[in-house]
Amino acid sequence: MQQKGSLLMPLSSRRLLATALGLGLLAGGCTLVPTDSTHTTGPVVLGFINGGTTSFHTCLRTAVTKTTSNNLAKLRTADSNGSKSAELRNVRDMIAHKVDAIILLSVDASALDADIAAARKAKIPIALIAVTPSDDSEILGAVVSDLPGIGKLDAQWVDDDAAGNPVEAGVISGDGSTSSNLMVDGFTKNLADNVQVVGDERGMFVRATAKAAAARMIQAHPDLQYAFVANEDMAFGVRQAFDAAGAHSVKIVTVNGTDQGLAALKDGKFAATVSNSVQDLGALAVTHTLALLRGDEKDKVEHIDARLVTKANADTAPVYCDTDD
Repeated sequence: MQQKGSLLMPLSSRRLLATALGLGLLAGGCTLVPTDSTHTTGPVVLGFINGGTTSFHTCLRTAVTKTTSNNLAKLRTADSNGSKSAELRNVRDMIAHKVDAIILLSVDASALDADIAAARKAKIPIALIAVTPSDDSEILGAVVSDLPGIGKLDAQWVDDDAAGNPVEAGVISGDGSTSSNLMVDGFTKNLADNVQVVGDERGMFVRATAKAAAARMIQAHPDLQYAFVANEDMAFGVRQAFDAAGAHSVKIVTVNGTDQGLAALKDGKFAATVSNSVQDLGALAVTHTLALLRGDEKDKVEHIDARLVTKANADTAPVYCDTDD
């Protein structure tokens, strides 16, 4: 049940879509109450466990909070701050508070086995954001972005722009997490043979760290023509480093589709980005979880569409983070 037709709306219409997602379950006049014995009366209580405190995580929490409220459910939140041990403690805390379901953005896929086992033992349904286990029979459901597909879209833009000429490309990845690695693999494994990857540095999703990594990269590879950067915030630091080295012609392809990123497309700082709407991800995580709890949805895994965005279509990109009250 993918969200079709939502990615090419003008800004006002796209913000209305976010509200429509949140109110989708209400439109049918359904009362959202638990279906198990955890609560006998009252609204569904969701437990949302976030993975960190970056702008991505903040926007995700906002989307989850708004959509939960719009659906007359209640929300308990926790933040794992990048720690797998804190994540498991948060899962156990949600269990102790007898939430009706847990929505989890995991710090890393390697933490999931313990999280899922704890939830299953307590008979608390658990739904995931961004990743799925190899055996999805043990989870309630998941909402994911096509992370390899995101990298592939940027790779295809580089391939088309290079037009078969031998070129050099560099990679500024994130923090080595599963999500970051999937995006990078999607980029590097889908490049044409004429595109040689000559550098791979971690930016740790921190602008200053990415800037320093890019400075090292351009010094080592002065003929670099393209760079894939795993998010737009890092890409701004990368752009600064390249420009400081006189490498104004290096074309940056990146990920997110934030307002700032779209502006950078328009003024030539970035060549392309891939929309990956956190607003849609958070909203759909809630509505999909509630639908699964009520038995109204059979497909466990939902996908958020990604779209390549360039200067030519920047005005029609989806909203990355809805900051409206």
